[in-house]
Amino acid sequence: MHALKYQGWTRVAEAMGRRMARLDWPMDVREERSAIVPIPLGRSRLRERGYNQAALLAHAVSPWWNVPVLADALVRVRETRSQVRLTPSDRSGNVSRAFVVPKERRAALRGQHVVLVDDVITTAATVNAAVDALLDGGARIISCVTFGRAPEPGDRTAQNSDFIRN
Repeated sequence: MHALKYQGWTRVAEAMGRRMARLDWPMDVREERSAIVPIPLGRSRLRERGYNQAALLAHAVSPWWNVPVLADALVRVRETRSQVRLTPSDRSGNVSRAFVVPKERRAALRGQHVVLVDDVITTAATVNAAVDALLDGGARIISCVTFGRAPEPGDRTAQNSDFIRN
């Protein structure tokens, strides 16, 4: 993930998306999901990086699920600080009301089951802010998928995991 996000290894998004697409979703989600929406970057971060890693992952998942990507259905309306070194409460405040659904995209989302795509989930502050915006924009159900999850303080490390000993 670090190589994709910070070192420009955009080609790894294809394999990562293929892996994300293999997740076992409940039948009702598989049948009714109608759009994939990536978490948008702010303008300055997009200009700096040159691409949105969540959008690359969304486009990699799309053909496997046969579900279209609506990359412009959610926009970041204000720049936010990098979340990397923020506390959980600071993260929530940092992204609060940072996203909106543009008026011209509301009809496409109205009543739909949307799958929100991000690269990594840590505290879920970004995902929660995006979900709020999508619901306000008319989406009926939001499912979320990420490639990675940051470890929680109580998580077992790989050295301590049962699967390593077996």
